[in-house]
Amino acid sequence: MEELTDYKEHVDKAVDWIWNALPNLLWAIIILVLGIYAIKIINRMLRKFFEKKDYDQALESFIESFANITLKILLFVLVITQLGVKTTSLVAILGAAGLAIGLALQGSLANFAGGVLILLFKPFKIGDWISAQGVDGAVKEITIFTTKLNTFGNQVAIIPNGQLSNNNIINYSAENKRRDKIDVGIGYGSNIKEAKDILLAICQGNDNILKEPQPEVYVGELGDSSVNLTLRFWANNDVFWGAHFYVMEEIKERFDAAGIEIPFPQRVVHGTHS
Repeated sequence: MEELTDYKEHVDKAVDWIWNALPNLLWAIIILVLGIYAIKIINRMLRKFFEKKDYDQALESFIESFANITLKILLFVLVITQLGVKTTSLVAILGAAGLAIGLALQGSLANFAGGVLILLFKPFKIGDWISAQGVDGAVKEITIFTTKLNTFGNQVAIIPNGQLSNNNIINYSAENKRRDKIDVGIGYGSNIKEAKDILLAICQGNDNILKEPQPEVYVGELGDSSVNLTLRFWANNDVFWGAHFYVMEEIKERFDAAGIEIPFPQRVVHGTHS
């Protein structure tokens, strides 16, 4: 009989606790649902705001990502507080959790700091063609932790911001024009002056190649089997590769027409007679 009485007391206490906690639980659910809906509206408004302004795209992407995460953290705090967790206890819990998470996610914090540095110093922007961490591509998006590149083959490469901010980056789009350098070998029996004139004529005949600074050709090396000429010319970024491939094809065709030999590796096999 005494055990039945104790069981009834436990049940009564549980029912009382649920009854007392039910309003807070319902309010917490309402806050959670309304908060998620409000965050979606704020994110949408923020996106529309940036669409009307002419801010840097990297900054816009970073702010949108940061605002989304911050709002979700605030919503979590509001829901937990509504459930009855005291603010002081919550601060202590968040502090301890923050320390543990910080130690476990040192790389993520470094990536966040790297994202801030990228936005402050702007080594590149959305649309720039860069080379970093062994990857070449156009900058597609900069978030708080990573940067996305569209490679030449239209793959998406995701690079942590921490690595980007602490390593070498080549930004091919930083300047309006680029200089190309093409090395081509000719036979020792070929006429060097004629070959140089042909290379300069190729550059003069293409509108994508800038005439100032002037293209130049010089003997770069006297190799084992060839005289190596170096052609240098400038072209605007948007037509750089078109100019490069044009010159490569024209060199072969015009050298063949002029009888100028372009040496290639040859292997001579000596046989033995028994």
